[in-house]
Amino acid sequence: MATFTIRGKNIEITPALHDYVEKKVGRVTKYFDTVGEITVLLTVTKGRHIVEVTVPVEGILLRGEESTMDMYTSIDLVIEKLERQIRKHKTKLARRFRTGNFKMEAIPSSPNDADNSEEYPVVKTKRFAVKPMDVQEAIMQMNLINHEFFVFRDAKSDEVNVVYRRKDGNYGLIEPSH
Repeated sequence: MATFTIRGKNIEITPALHDYVEKKVGRVTKYFDTVGEITVLLTVTKGRHIVEVTVPVEGILLRGEESTMDMYTSIDLVIEKLERQIRKHKTKLARRFRTGNFKMEAIPSSPNDADNSEEYPVVKTKRFAVKPMDVQEAIMQMNLINHEFFVFRDAKSDEVNVVYRRKDGNYGLIEPSH
């Protein structure tokens, strides 16, 4: 049985809502033998009911987010999205989990499944110098070139980092962990 962390932001997590989340989100565990702690964040902002689900499975993260005017609908949609991700990548997941943690037979085949033997096509490659700078300079550079993210070398740590523009208009920083 998977363990859950269910948090609410601007919403009270009632026992009925908690049970519904565990029942619905728990469906993704049927595809794997072992799953880490599943994190679910339920948020209500400006009438939007947002559900974010993160499922750690042996070094990879399955993540889905949905937003509607109804929390239960958002929960249903985010589970459909996660199951679509699993179906779409089932061959790659089976290869990744050679240890047998992935249950390929749990995924029904459908006639519209694409040929899963092909890898992800890389349609363009860019090369550029990764210059040392601080986070504020990297954000300024990103804004100057009007991109959604910017790769740079942190001047203090000498590590490659990424800054990015979040959907809410704020900025995020991705740092390597050791």
